[in-house]
Amino acid sequence: MSAGAGQLIALVAVIIAVGVAAQVLSDRFQLPSIIFLIGAGIALGPEGAGFITQQTFGLTGLSTIVGLSVAIIVFEGAFHLRIDKLREAPAATVRLVTLGALVAFVATTAVVRVALGVEWLVAGVIGALLVATGPTVIAPILEVVPVRDRVATALDTEGIVNDVTAAILAVVLFEAIKTGTTAIPELVTLFAERLGVGILVGAMVAVAVYYSLRYVDLSPGNAPQNARLLVLAGALVAYGGANFVSTESGVAAAAVAGVLLGNADVPYEAEITDFKGDVTLLVLSFVFIALAALLRFQDLLRLGVGGLVVVVAVMFAIRPVLVMLSTVGDRFQWNERVFMSFVGPRGIIPASVATLFAVELANEGMTAAANTLVGTVFLVIMATVVLEGGFARQIAERLDVIPMRVLIIGGGKVGRTLADRLEDRGENVVLIENDEEVVQAARNAGHTVHIGDGTDMEVLRSAGAENARTVVAATGDDDVNLLVSQLAGSKFDGVETILARVNNPDNVDAFEELGVRTVSSVLATAQAIDNYIERPALANWMGEIGRSGDVQEIEVTSEDLAGVAIRDIGPELPGQSLIALVCRDDTTQVPPPEFTLEIGDRVTVIGDREDVRQAMTRFHPD
Repeated sequence: MSAGAGQLIALVAVIIAVGVAAQVLSDRFQLPSIIFLIGAGIALGPEGAGFITQQTFGLTGLSTIVGLSVAIIVFEGAFHLRIDKLREAPAATVRLVTLGALVAFVATTAVVRVALGVEWLVAGVIGALLVATGPTVIAPILEVVPVRDRVATALDTEGIVNDVTAAILAVVLFEAIKTGTTAIPELVTLFAERLGVGILVGAMVAVAVYYSLRYVDLSPGNAPQNARLLVLAGALVAYGGANFVSTESGVAAAAVAGVLLGNADVPYEAEITDFKGDVTLLVLSFVFIALAALLRFQDLLRLGVGGLVVVVAVMFAIRPVLVMLSTVGDRFQWNERVFMSFVGPRGIIPASVATLFAVELANEGMTAAANTLVGTVFLVIMATVVLEGGFARQIAERLDVIPMRVLIIGGGKVGRTLADRLEDRGENVVLIENDEEVVQAARNAGHTVHIGDGTDMEVLRSAGAENARTVVAATGDDDVNLLVSQLAGSKFDGVETILARVNNPDNVDAFEELGVRTVSSVLATAQAIDNYIERPALANWMGEIGRSGDVQEIEVTSEDLAGVAIRDIGPELPGQSLIALVCRDDTTQVPPPEFTLEIGDRVTVIGDREDVRQAMTRFHPD
């Protein structure tokens, strides 16, 4: 093995190691990993240590690596795109990926054309790429900012769908540049050809992979591993096969194969998803560091004022306009719409595809266009990721879009079960636990866990007690639960409700003397058993709460219901839901038909789970 080959292997190993470290830092500091990947790439590139240059992999080698990596990343995003979820998505979400994407493409293209003076097709490629927000940068933000489900779903869906559609559109426009096509009919034909080949090859590969997974014996002892490798090979074969038939159609093929397989009932889907996620993280880390290393500051400086105009327009004009247009008349509150307007960071697809195109443009002698393409895309990526990704939490807190924060001290079975139920309703739950095994179990279950002693003021504060409205002491130690309750009530003014688990029923009086609401494990169990003996129908129905049935209490804020009688409201409630109780001035009653509601009343609604959720918006539209 030559020294050059040995150095290259060592460099690849370093890049992968640095990429993994960036992912770990991302999880540790709750920031998009792309921030650390860009920093690592610049540090290793010609602007830093100079370990990676354009000659490191060669233009052909880099183009091949990036192309295959884009195939894996696009396939991964498409695999998570569920058609049934799109059908059920709110109208605003559908508009975001249709009307919103169109507004972003047309407006960005026009701004790039005017501000940078490039040809329309080059501006179109940049405009298409900058449509994509991408799950690789949206997901870390949503982990840091646990917004309501409707906001998270809209941003997630937008990122997944636009990643795929933006890449396909950019590929078609880039092919038009290479072939010198400018007439609209020829562009439409070019689009149809590339998309048609991509759909055909992607569908053929998806059918072959599905048949192999479903009907071929993949070795009983190692079938999950073979299934994972088969799907990965399918993504690469779809990309390479389509490009062999018709250049620049591979991205469409990878996307089609991903969508079809993701929506098919394939065996070992959970194992395939986990494996693809790990592979994508490695590929993303390697490619982004390599791409960032090729970025030269002079390419950014060469853009001048025009580059800044593009960044400002994308972040503060185009994005807000498309979000406001897409969410008008829907369930989103004004502050949620503003938050979505300022959370649209660009990610790996624009960066990798832009670099892939730039390499090919440079080979064609179009160096100026290549530099403008890479410089503009990376400038927008860095600005949006650093400003929108880095300050997403502060923006969310300023706009008050984070739902009620609940702190649960104790990550055991009681704490985790309660967290499951609260998170299912869209609440922002943080568990506090100091036992490492319990912490691991809670995190494996998908919960946010803060490690530490719940009786320590600093631990409570760092976990977010100052912003919490509810604190639940759910440990198996009554002394700990009592101390936590005292601290929460005396040190954190924003806490409205304090609940404590009491393990020894003899301690209930001590808690209640301090004004702490309690749930005694012994008394609750006895009452549940008594309910099954004396009230079996009610007990069975209560057991379904959180699954098919639900009970929710909500404050009346809708002015349309002020002064309206219960007899008139009941028939308007959705499906199997009804008003069971009304609380006014600390007095709770089963309301008679003539009872009229007032603003500020608290209404308890019972019924089928989904019907109750819909009924809640009738009383409290926000």
